[in-house]
Amino acid sequence: MVFCSALTFWSCSEDSQDPSKVTYYITYTMNGDEVMTVPVGGTFDDPGVVAMEGETDVTANVKIDSNVDTNKVGVYTVTYSATNVDGFDSSISRTVAVYDPAITEDMSGTYTVDPAQSNRDANGSVSNFANSFTVTLTELAPGVYEVSDFLAGWYDQGSGYGSTYAAIGYCTLNGDNTITMLSSSVAGWGDSLTSLTNASYDPATSTVTWDADYAGMLFHVVMNK
Repeated sequence: MVFCSALTFWSCSEDSQDPSKVTYYITYTMNGDEVMTVPVGGTFDDPGVVAMEGETDVTANVKIDSNVDTNKVGVYTVTYSATNVDGFDSSISRTVAVYDPAITEDMSGTYTVDPAQSNRDANGSVSNFANSFTVTLTELAPGVYEVSDFLAGWYDQGSGYGSTYAAIGYCTLNGDNTITMLSSSVAGWGDSLTSLTNASYDPATSTVTWDADYAGMLFHVVMNK
């Protein structure tokens, strides 16, 4: 009989040459929160992880790869990885949001795209959005947001391609209510936005407006909570 230990997406396997041998993939228990926040200019104290290979604590073998810069507002990643005795790798990641504590406005929420004011310009051929798609802005820290789709549902919801064709990413709300894109990614095509311009939030009307430059096309988006 083969016994295995697993956490999240990992399981055990038998060696093809020795059916009595069990491979235990390294599993992790994250100390602290999966998403942590730090004020700009502050200090990030990494709480780390506990790593187990079967019943053996292998935390000392964990490698940490971090791009956290606490001197710059942004969203960063800390990745913990290790290799088990049979050479199989596994990893887990933590998100760290560095924020400006001076930002008090909150634009988080679910927005509805205004199809009459929103359009896609593809080499001079302008098409309005076909429906009132939705976009969610999730606050990670004051002024720092996760965006469900910078393309405002054009491919994900409008074309029915699904969530892998949404331009997910992160942005910041600045003190003058302009919006700055931090990063974006369209997994289905393996690329990202070229830029996000004319981006702003109007707290009086709860309106977000931006122009997303993607694959040579310009998506002009107006949406309201």
